[in-house]
Amino acid sequence: MKLIFVDIDGTLTQPGENTPPDSALEAIKKTQEKGNKVFLCTGRNLDMLKPLLRFGFDGVVGSGGAYVTVGDEIVIDAPMSDEDRDSALDNLHKNGVYCTIEAKDGSWCDEGIGEFMEKQSGGNSELQRWRKAIEESLGIRPMSEFTSHPVYKIVVMCSSISQLEETKEMLEGRYRFIVQEMAGGDLVNGELISTEYDKGKGVKAVADYLGVSIEDTYGFGDSMNDLEMIETVGTSICMENGAEALKQVSDIVCPSVSEDGLAKAFDQLGLI
Repeated sequence: MKLIFVDIDGTLTQPGENTPPDSALEAIKKTQEKGNKVFLCTGRNLDMLKPLLRFGFDGVVGSGGAYVTVGDEIVIDAPMSDEDRDSALDNLHKNGVYCTIEAKDGSWCDEGIGEFMEKQSGGNSELQRWRKAIEESLGIRPMSEFTSHPVYKIVVMCSSISQLEETKEMLEGRYRFIVQEMAGGDLVNGELISTEYDKGKGVKAVADYLGVSIEDTYGFGDSMNDLEMIETVGTSICMENGAEALKQVSDIVCPSVSEDGLAKAFDQLGLI
């Protein structure tokens, strides 16, 4: 049995989309028929990835590794503490950082984030997803409506990485910022997640749960929040549309998501 872990935005789908190309769905079905299992491996929370579950995936490494399932079984469920969430938000807001918080069942963002993003140039697949999500009101509610849901990560946007330094120092050792590669522009886009969990640790948790050697795992990604997955799996694949830094540490670079890259790589690797 092989285990295949697939990022969503910029890898399985165009950023912000919820319907993969027919070629990708066909390849996933074929590899599952061979006895392999395919998992979504994403920074999206459960609410944002639910539209993709109808395509028959075998489980989820979600919220950047803080929420992991195999079939109907929950393997990892590790939200931030309320104290850490509140202190991080207070400090980020003090430094002028726009935030979006993600629970399993929803997301909440600061007012004004849409206008801030409209003024920015450049970007990556994660930023494109957020632009689309906010513009189309895909279940993202105003921060003022947030009550007490367990939060798994905080997505941050600001003009300078220096705006994150105070929060980084405050949470040193417990949380880290993953800052995404930008294609031009001054926007800083990233996410604050626990040091105890990441996509790579989620991959290992699934492999251990199923008793599969890490050498029999494959990971597909495109941005730097896929780095730990890429470093963990037995065979790593970066999309041609992905970050240059991720390509440098991946075993294979496959065609872009718009050029049936997933299906072509499955074929090349003998997974179908």
